[in-house]
Amino acid sequence: MAHFIDRRLNGKNKSAVNRQRFIRRYKQQIKQAVSDAISKRSVTDINSGESVTIPGRDITEPFFHQGKGGHREMIHPGNDQFSPGDRIKRPLGGQGGSGQGDASQDGEGEDEFVFSISKDEYLDLLFEDLELPNLKKNQLDKLVQYKNVRAGYRSEGVPSNIDVVRSLQGSLARRIAMSAGKKKQLHELEQRIALLEQDAVPDQLQLQMLLTEASELKKRIAAVPFIDSFDLRFRNFAKRPEPTSKAVMFCLMDVSGSMDQATKDMAKRFYILLYMFLSRSYKNVDVVYIRHHTQAKEVDEQEFFYSQETGGTIVSSALKLMADIVKERYDPTQWNIYAAQASDGDNWADDSPQCASLLTEQLLPFVRYYAYIEITQRPHQSLWQEYEKLLASFDNFAIQPIRQVSDIYPVFRTLFKKQAA
Repeated sequence: MAHFIDRRLNGKNKSAVNRQRFIRRYKQQIKQAVSDAISKRSVTDINSGESVTIPGRDITEPFFHQGKGGHREMIHPGNDQFSPGDRIKRPLGGQGGSGQGDASQDGEGEDEFVFSISKDEYLDLLFEDLELPNLKKNQLDKLVQYKNVRAGYRSEGVPSNIDVVRSLQGSLARRIAMSAGKKKQLHELEQRIALLEQDAVPDQLQLQMLLTEASELKKRIAAVPFIDSFDLRFRNFAKRPEPTSKAVMFCLMDVSGSMDQATKDMAKRFYILLYMFLSRSYKNVDVVYIRHHTQAKEVDEQEFFYSQETGGTIVSSALKLMADIVKERYDPTQWNIYAAQASDGDNWADDSPQCASLLTEQLLPFVRYYAYIEITQRPHQSLWQEYEKLLASFDNFAIQPIRQVSDIYPVFRTLFKKQAA
């Protein structure tokens, strides 16, 4: 039996095609492993790849073999209990331990296959079938910037752009072209002079003529300048238009007394997904962290997630601060504005209508997308009820509940799933 197995290394993209074929073949299992892994990651390792484990029974290598041949008849009895891939329980009365491993009866087994995927492959699988909402309604290239890029060399320019190496190369080529023939003639004359001087009685008239001609050639060779203005080369730059794709993400989080550390960790994981998703769609992404209790303030990431400051709950303070920051630093005609608000839903009853008013008048008309996630296992309160009223009027506004860590990624996919054309 002859086996042909491709075991080439992945150097110089020799088996890149095979790698992509493998990912397509086991895509469902890899995506399931990626979905499970995202709930276990932190901020520091979200950018790395992932090791995906696939059951060994699903890994087979193609091979050529000789068939049994001949005329054969086989009877395959049907069954209504098992499907392909089901595991059949070991019969009762067998010997062995009580572990949960995959060891066989004869003491031999096969480990599960571990497949490592890169950062880009990990993120492609993580954000597959997702898109940023409302991009068709807004142009990303309203503001055009020009970037200076190299565009070869030119013979004229300012001294600061002179390319010394290219100029010296041109000078050397010119001097070789202008003096190579003269140097060859001079070398021949010097040989003739040497032979003439070796004679017992040299011909002085001929010798003088050769010396004069050699002297003239040396002067003409020496007259060739070391560098000329014709040799100078300057680096050339051209302005290339580049459409801007700037985005800002506002992270608003309730840090009142009812928000414990576990709730904040779930909010952090949602913000991580949103940031990575925006980073793959835009070149520049700014992140603005706003935490609030009775008062709101802009903070850095460390303080946003880990500060111990707490208090009551007035959600409108965060919305007012966001509106002020947008007016001061982020022109909606130049920036793509996104916002994600995380809270447990606890708010003063008379403040919730004010939050809905602020969203309607000052924020939702200008943002690309605003997502509100309520992280709680309790029944929804006044803030959720006020936000529900806005869903019918604004298609760039969405609300979703999160009850446990495993809900984060499904909720994220729900918020950013591709819309039907």
